[in-house]
Amino acid sequence: MIANPLDYEIIDAHTHPFLDFKMGCIGPYGKPETMEEFDFEMHKVGIGRYAGAPLVKKKISDFKDVISVNEDALKIRDKYPCYIPGIHVHGAFPQESCELLHKMYQNEEIRYIGELVPYIMDTGAFDSPGMLTIFKEAGKLGMTVNLHGGTPAEADAMLENAPGLNIILAHPGEPANAKPRFEYVKTSPRLHIDISAHGPFRWNMIRYAIDCCGVEKIIFGSDMPTCSAGMFLYSVMTENLSEDERKLILAGNFKRLLGIK
Repeated sequence: MIANPLDYEIIDAHTHPFLDFKMGCIGPYGKPETMEEFDFEMHKVGIGRYAGAPLVKKKISDFKDVISVNEDALKIRDKYPCYIPGIHVHGAFPQESCELLHKMYQNEEIRYIGELVPYIMDTGAFDSPGMLTIFKEAGKLGMTVNLHGGTPAEADAMLENAPGLNIILAHPGEPANAKPRFEYVKTSPRLHIDISAHGPFRWNMIRYAIDCCGVEKIIFGSDMPTCSAGMFLYSVMTENLSEDERKLILAGNFKRLLGIK
């Protein structure tokens, strides 16, 4: 029997909600058009909560743009309490980003950064001086960051310079890339990987990842609306996993990282 999503607590740790369809929706086929549609699609497949950062499809040249997209995240949370905001920081503005981290942490109880996407948000490399300054401050707060395309060299620099920071690498990819990433993730207790975007459509990927680096390292994510949340959810439902493994992947691991009770 296929496991039933309604029997589990589910948090999608990798989504990109939006307020402005034209500037913020990254769905390649033009859907959903509103947050009402986005929220409906998540709940329709059985996902109770979802997390991640909005994106803005324009070149970031002013920190006001970073502030604006983070304000969008808070507005979405206020209207949709099931949403767990992820926020943006920017390597060209390290001081401003560090100040923002503290404000978000203390005033808004934000514990999650990203997914950070350098080719969209122009953040700079994750091991650039500006970004490492920001990550060091985030580590002091015990925050978690989700990285698009973070390389082992970048992540190693983050681990060394930012004690206390938890890292989620997004997108396992095809087997030739995914297998080395799983091997890398097991090298540090602060490294994790979400299953979003590329990977789970290859049968047995999740089982392989668990056996390689441990179930506590695997985070459920879809990359909605770029990808179908339901398809990624059923990759967890249909693979040969134990009940405890599903519970950890679908919500338990992410809750532990963010301190969600």
